[in-house]
Amino acid sequence: MKKRNLILSLGFAGIASMSMAQQKPNVLFFLVDDLGWNDISINGSELYETPNIDKVANESVYFSNAYTVYPRCVPSRYAMITGRHPARDGQTDGNKIKHEETTLAEAMKSHGYGTFFTGKWHLGKTDEFWPHNHGFDVNMGGCDAGSPGSYFYPFGSERFINGSLYGLEEGESGDYITDRLTEETLKYIRENHEKPFLAYVAHYAVHTPFQAKKERVTYYEEKIKKLEFQGDEYAFGPDGRAKLRQDNAVYAAMVESMDDSFGAIIAELKKLGIYDNTIIIFTSDHGGLSNSGLENKRGLATTNLPLRAGKGHMYEGGIKVPMFVRWPGVADEKATTDVMITGMDYFPTILEMCGLPLLPNEHIDGLSFVRALKGEDMNKHRIFTWHQTSARPTSTGDHNSTVIRKGNFKLHYFLDDQKIELYDLSKDPYEENNIAEDKKQIVKKLMKSMNEWKVEAKVSSPKKKK
Repeated sequence: MKKRNLILSLGFAGIASMSMAQQKPNVLFFLVDDLGWNDISINGSELYETPNIDKVANESVYFSNAYTVYPRCVPSRYAMITGRHPARDGQTDGNKIKHEETTLAEAMKSHGYGTFFTGKWHLGKTDEFWPHNHGFDVNMGGCDAGSPGSYFYPFGSERFINGSLYGLEEGESGDYITDRLTEETLKYIRENHEKPFLAYVAHYAVHTPFQAKKERVTYYEEKIKKLEFQGDEYAFGPDGRAKLRQDNAVYAAMVESMDDSFGAIIAELKKLGIYDNTIIIFTSDHGGLSNSGLENKRGLATTNLPLRAGKGHMYEGGIKVPMFVRWPGVADEKATTDVMITGMDYFPTILEMCGLPLLPNEHIDGLSFVRALKGEDMNKHRIFTWHQTSARPTSTGDHNSTVIRKGNFKLHYFLDDQKIELYDLSKDPYEENNIAEDKKQIVKKLMKSMNEWKVEAKVSSPKKKK
């Protein structure tokens, strides 16, 4: 306990004179695409197997109220890397990083960190907006692609600007992209662990297309046969067609491969003796793909039940994500916090954990949650906002809306028909009972705060429906 208290009082920036194992920490930011809140086994999934993730989560602080700031890939990722709200200054779900904006990688690189990116970037259509031009020393796979053309080599597609994934042009037939990104990460860590580094591992998994290793698909097909599902497979209602079961064997195998990747990286950190000098953050960019438009017959990946809806929606299933942080010497024992945080908060938090100066004019919308990692309460009175103007009612079944949450009250304001929904998440965490008519004063206060935020952030109006 004395050692831990010493680290807490000095901070990593003040202990440079101590042993090499206690120099500025490395950072592993492990980001999964489309992974739902309960798509890891510690959150209750009976089908998916994530032993490597579970093991590290059990020596970390788990955030039971971690949220993405947008239920789709591009704006969510933009917020994480910039610390800025994706709706600020009229931006929509086509975010790209402006050259005058500072990224997390640029901030860390300026203080001597090596910076590595692999996987899905999806911010900007051309090379000038990609990781290697925004602070990352190495970029393996990050380009305009929102998903691989195939999970098996060659990974590219004609729809990508260069027909392939940046840096992954070469490979061998049969290579699986989740494994390839892992190999690139391991190589970087082995060759660069003598100085502090940021390894930003943003897997394309578990986004569509549904493709996995055949033998693991077979395993999950057999496992599904033993699960006893009751009731209908889908529900049809205001959120579109909603999947009610986790019964996709290919998706389950993709989740397993992602967990294998996490395990391999953790094993390498331990082998090199730097596990206990590496901050580990695990999360997803938004909820799992569980909903589609009523007439859309697309294959769905998972269900986020008991949370409502999924990818594309502002309900809890679309914006609540699995997230935990292991911070050696500070937060490396099993704990859970109900402090609410959002994707914009990673930038300042990582800087503070690494003993680096904050940049409030850059990560303008983010707030460090270091206090929560130390067991303190925070954000009780903070206002959280979401704003979606590019809804896809025929694709994922969602609608344009602005959402605001303060404390336990969460208000949805639907922009196309001015419908209002209010939920008290302390009593109704699954957003089943709209209490807007019974709580008119609360609605009035939240609408006032919402409109004030819209003016301050200069948010956009909805696009035409697709």
